[in-house]
Amino acid sequence: MPRSTLIVALAVLAGPLAAQPAASPPPALHGRVENRVYVSPTGMFRIAIPVLPELGGSINDTANVVTFQDNFNVHVSIGVFPQDASQRWEHSTRGTQDYLLFFFTNFVMSDFAQMFPGARVESGVYAPTIMGGALITFTLLPGGSMFADKRALLSADKSPPVAKRGNLVFVHAGSIFIISTELAERVTEHSTFNKTPEQENEILRQRLADIIRRIEFTPPPAGS
Repeated sequence: MPRSTLIVALAVLAGPLAAQPAASPPPALHGRVENRVYVSPTGMFRIAIPVLPELGGSINDTANVVTFQDNFNVHVSIGVFPQDASQRWEHSTRGTQDYLLFFFTNFVMSDFAQMFPGARVESGVYAPTIMGGALITFTLLPGGSMFADKRALLSADKSPPVAKRGNLVFVHAGSIFIISTELAERVTEHSTFNKTPEQENEILRQRLADIIRRIEFTPPPAGS
């Protein structure tokens, strides 16, 4: 995938796929839904849908990123980007741990920083037992919450909230997967959500683990 195309796709991952006007019909999907299971456009993965229509659950996607969101506390995005020759070279020369940090820093985090000034990585850890090696990061994104409108309804504080996301990055079948989920309660419950950063991280880790359990990985179609 050319770098310019990747950056555009990552901007979708970072930002408001869910920002559809309430009265608009849902956009057509690039992937498909079969019996409450979302199937990605390439068929590389399928996932039991983590949101319910009864709770305002919605699905939006592009060729590379799918986002699930409801009206309460679920915002999950899954991005899949085929490695081009330069990315395969970086991976083979750096090794998995260093490569994932390189990719996240130079592509994902740089895009977060452009969209949300002041964005930063709060902490991160390499997990060698997840998907053959995965990078888990916790990011703070000023003004980057997908639940800011809920906060505005419930709180007199109208300042843009700082969103916290857990991100899981790994390589599978020649593609880079980026799974991201927001800790919505940090915004929607505001002053009553009194967790330490470590407790917040554990909540996000558990949610990322639940997302991985929902995913069934399948090989890409023959000839792709």
